[in-house]
Amino acid sequence: MKRFSLLLFTIVALGHSATQAQQTQKKLKDIIVNHFFLCTLDQMLDTISTTYRIRIVYDKNQLEGMDVVEHFFEEPLKNIIKQVCQEHDLKYWIESTGTIYILKNTDDLARLKKLNQLSLQAANAKIKRKKTDDDDPDIAPKIAPKHFMFSINGRVIDQLTGESLPSASVKIRNSDLTAMSNSDGYFTFLRVPSDTCVVEVSYSGYQTDYFRLSSDKINNTLICGLYTSLNTLNEVNITGKKSGVMNTDSRQVGVLQLSPANLDKLPTMGDKDILRAFQLMPGVSGTNESSSGAYVRGGTPDQNLVLLDGFTVYQVDHLYGFFSAFNASAVKDVQLYKGGFTSKYGGRLSSVTEINGKEGNKNETNMGVDLSLLSASGFLETPLSKNETLLLSIRRSYQGPFYNKIFNQFNQTTTSQGGGFGGGGFGGRGGGGFANQVTPASYFYDANAKYTYTISDKDKLSVSYYSGTDKTDNSRTLGLPPGLSGSGSGIGITDYTKYGNLGSSVKWFRQWGKKLYSNNYITYSSYFNNRERASSGGSLLDSNGIAHTFSNNTVETNHLKDVGYKSEWEWQAGETYKLLFGGFVNYKKIDYEYTQNDTGKLINQHNNAMLEGVYAELSIDPNNNFHIQPGLRASYYGPTGKPYFEPRLSASYNLNDHFTVKGATGQFYQFENQVIRQDILAGDRNFWVLSNGSNIPVGMARHYIGGLSYENDEFLISVESYYKTLTGLTQYTVKQTQTGGGGFRMAAPQTQTVTEDFYTGTGRDAGVELLIQKKLGNYTGWVSYTLAKAQNKFAAFGDYYYDANQDVRHEFKSINMYHYNRFNFAATFLFSTGRPYTAPLSTYTIQTADGNSKTYLNISDKNGERLPAYHRLDMSVSYDLLKIDGHKVGSIGLSFFNVYNHTNTWYKEYQVQNNQVITTNVNYLGFTPNLTLSLRWK
Repeated sequence: MKRFSLLLFTIVALGHSATQAQQTQKKLKDIIVNHFFLCTLDQMLDTISTTYRIRIVYDKNQLEGMDVVEHFFEEPLKNIIKQVCQEHDLKYWIESTGTIYILKNTDDLARLKKLNQLSLQAANAKIKRKKTDDDDPDIAPKIAPKHFMFSINGRVIDQLTGESLPSASVKIRNSDLTAMSNSDGYFTFLRVPSDTCVVEVSYSGYQTDYFRLSSDKINNTLICGLYTSLNTLNEVNITGKKSGVMNTDSRQVGVLQLSPANLDKLPTMGDKDILRAFQLMPGVSGTNESSSGAYVRGGTPDQNLVLLDGFTVYQVDHLYGFFSAFNASAVKDVQLYKGGFTSKYGGRLSSVTEINGKEGNKNETNMGVDLSLLSASGFLETPLSKNETLLLSIRRSYQGPFYNKIFNQFNQTTTSQGGGFGGGGFGGRGGGGFANQVTPASYFYDANAKYTYTISDKDKLSVSYYSGTDKTDNSRTLGLPPGLSGSGSGIGITDYTKYGNLGSSVKWFRQWGKKLYSNNYITYSSYFNNRERASSGGSLLDSNGIAHTFSNNTVETNHLKDVGYKSEWEWQAGETYKLLFGGFVNYKKIDYEYTQNDTGKLINQHNNAMLEGVYAELSIDPNNNFHIQPGLRASYYGPTGKPYFEPRLSASYNLNDHFTVKGATGQFYQFENQVIRQDILAGDRNFWVLSNGSNIPVGMARHYIGGLSYENDEFLISVESYYKTLTGLTQYTVKQTQTGGGGFRMAAPQTQTVTEDFYTGTGRDAGVELLIQKKLGNYTGWVSYTLAKAQNKFAAFGDYYYDANQDVRHEFKSINMYHYNRFNFAATFLFSTGRPYTAPLSTYTIQTADGNSKTYLNISDKNGERLPAYHRLDMSVSYDLLKIDGHKVGSIGLSFFNVYNHTNTWYKEYQVQNNQVITTNVNYLGFTPNLTLSLRWK
């Protein structure tokens, strides 16, 4: 067994541990060494520790044979530690306690920390020294307390950057008082027993720290600065706090928390993706490669509210769903509420994704780049003055090998006559993969900016900006199967799409006192989607054998604007309850135009609406085991002239230290919907509309959720079930009746008439989710299984429930991560049953009395067919780039998507030629490698 030398000194550092770490950092910079060392490295470290009273911990066996022959002349101690570590391929790490660890491998830290604690206990017992307050926060201090049963407020921040840390766990040691920091990092305790208590703070990816109160601190905001962990993926402290890539909150129902800093541990098609990471958890569909939007518990992406710094983001996709719209380098914290969410949020039927952007480094300039085979991004965060910070980030794609790999899928299609699916992916393109297709020209970009100004200790102002745009030119020549054209010429297709978001918010945070906080927002969000599609060709034969030329083009635009104000308040009204309340007002305007052949607007919709309301919610903790959260949201919607009331309730109860039962219910309304314009042949199109109370009703859902979880320091086992009912669902069709022109649907001469129809229906979703997660150790990860059903009923399709487009009956996920030194290995396997679709089966033509003809399609039952089962395996390996002091400055990653190259069907497309239905299968990505590089500079 290895022998360990733990160099300890008996004089402890003063104050709490955060102060100890700061003092150690200062010592390393301020102490000047003038000494000649001719000895082994361990002897040198012993000398430094004794001389300068710094605790150093190392493994003597690892340092065996390492000698130092060096004369340091007027050299800072920090430079000496750095130099000897570089010369001997070592690293050092300063813990929040002020202890310095000398590491051969970063994974040695956990082992050395345990041995350090054991040695401290043994040394104390040996010399029979009574422990003092500074040795152990559980021991009562020497100074007698002066204040009792008082209130305090504090703020949790990153010690190095000054960033606030939301959702940090805070508690008073040796009491039942617990709290969680809010979105600005603040927390409040009432009736603190005495001014000598210890505050314990934990946060994912950071070292748990302890802060001793004193009589001179209780009247000011307690600043709790945390230091990052060395191994943020695997370190779990003794309180069992989670610190992985994806975490759950045992006191809240259906809440997922994500740490963007750890996303490079997961396989990815492109950049680190905060929304796609959620797709690896139960209840969020993970087998729709063409969408970064969240299909949560049977809901559709438009039923998921996505907030970035307070404003709504309506389009969350880049590159038709292969990327999400958010650059992980600009994101600090993400939470997904899978259902039963609180009355603070409204306007959606299914779920909420809340994203908090970084504020920027308050202490020093930091910059970095992220490169992959598809895109490049960079960011800069810097202090502008003592009270001002700025963050900038930008990302843009380019057409490299990975890009071509994606779009070449359109050349890897097969055609057949008869059968198939309508309604498609990839922006609803039609025309599908017969031959002679080319890689489309496409790119996307997004940019984030955030300016923060600290007005005073109690006031902070921030301005956030986001812009993202996609442009795609998918124009191509579509060849025809033999025997279907008169001269063999093809169809020229123009297909140009541009879509994106623009959003901004101004936020004023105010701390009114120890118990009261507020956030006031002015928000702006806009969304646009412009598409031009044209087709032309010649020598196509009609049903009478006559050749025709034809030309047809459509222009479709959908624009949305959302301007609003909201005020959110948090009042710690009592020791066991907190009141959340606020109000909001929004003006929304949506335009949708559909023009054909430049002759006129077949669809010309222009609608606007005012929406205002209030909400209130109590967060009650009668004891340390029971949590209940009743709330009410009330809205008034202008176009209908009606109020809408949304009662909410959630609760959790700890049966013991490991088991928790929880449940939630509530009513939810949605006033804007992304409806589907059905097109069996060319693919469905989605666009936003406002409810009007008549043919577009206000959507409503009721959630019923229950769950049971078991959790210890190493494992989490959770089961949740849900049932949702929905009313006011809307689908939309444009019926184009064509006369003349024979059997080919675009052949001239033709006469077209357009009929618009909105269909109203109901829905029901139900499911059970199982999660087993391993949180601690070199091997971490989780497996999950979801059994679910999502069904709709529209009178237009019959008086029965049918499987909804997003219905996935069975879904299994296995996420596996292994950490070894600086290497991180990951493998994810996903399986799901196929999604339903509607298929055109055949065509028939009727001759009218005036001598013209009409061609019709025979369609299968609504979503009566299903695609094959989906499954794939992804793998990755990444290598962390560390500085000598152990801090991460980047990583290199290699990932393999769809390792065994399984063919998964994305969707099907159709063409009707000479009264025959030609089916084209369009597939998802096959085996695809990707290389990423991430670098940071300070």
